[in-house]
Amino acid sequence: MPRQGRINIEGGIYHIIQRGLEKREIFLDDEDRREFLRRLKNGLEETGHKCYAWVLMPNHFHLLIRSGVKPSCDLMRKLSTGYALYFNKKHDRCGYLYQGRYKSVLCQEESYFLQLIRYIHLNPLRAKIVKDLREFEIFLWSGHSVLLGINHLKWQSTGEVLGRFGKSQLEAVKKYREFVLEAKDIGRRDELSGGGLIRSAGGWEEVKSLRESKSRLKADERILGDGQFVDNALQHSERKMKRHEKFKKEGWNIKKLEAHVCKLTNIKEGVIIGKKKKSNIKAKGLLAYWGVNELGIKGAELGRYLGISKQAISYLIKKGEKTANEDGLYLSI
Repeated sequence: MPRQGRINIEGGIYHIIQRGLEKREIFLDDEDRREFLRRLKNGLEETGHKCYAWVLMPNHFHLLIRSGVKPSCDLMRKLSTGYALYFNKKHDRCGYLYQGRYKSVLCQEESYFLQLIRYIHLNPLRAKIVKDLREFEIFLWSGHSVLLGINHLKWQSTGEVLGRFGKSQLEAVKKYREFVLEAKDIGRRDELSGGGLIRSAGGWEEVKSLRESKSRLKADERILGDGQFVDNALQHSERKMKRHEKFKKEGWNIKKLEAHVCKLTNIKEGVIIGKKKKSNIKAKGLLAYWGVNELGIKGAELGRYLGISKQAISYLIKKGEKTANEDGLYLSI
């Protein structure tokens, strides 16, 4: 059975898990852990993603992120590959570091957001990496101590989490701590680590087939949520994939997109490229936004074409999305 494609939904909540090859350790010392977090911080800034929960275990890690305009794979590609290269060089080894590709599960926010934060952060206690609750709360290698205000990491998004527990910082931290400790004796929950009971290998068409045969679809292995959430996510993914395919068949590429954007914004072709001409920021934004979202062009490729950095591409994508929404502009085919 061919492996399933990623489900990329802008603003989606993703539980990401990456394990070491043959359960081997991927963090050997604190220097490794600090290097991983440094790369995570940079990746979040470049992609516009948010990280709500995280934990570094000896042989795997968990992240709970909200994707930005760029898909979560943009973050993970650089983070995983970059860290693996660092690890192999530092520890004089070669070969694969990870056990296959990382697991990425799109999660229904209303039902699972807080459960996942608690589940992820309780990992060190469940695995007895920390010996008691005091060590658990000061453990440096998870986002739990950050939410408690013991550790301070500006790149971790804490406001949206604590805001669900109380209006004041003191009240929110108190209730968050109580919420986490309520589950301290609960063991592993497989359903929170990836997917449901029936796997859908054929996308939305397979979902419809199962319904027609009166089979009960519980979930997709890439999605954690109720039936309606699964259906909506699969339909969205299917529509986006078909749209990318249609653009490709009709010969759309960066050059054709540039010509289209220049016509819409009344500027000459070729002027859009380069670091100067701040007045063309609107056109560059549309080029970046439609390039990534409609044509599926990688941000790095767009950056090279425009002669700008990856960070600048992230800014332009947001700018282009705002322009398209405010001006009612669509890339029609």
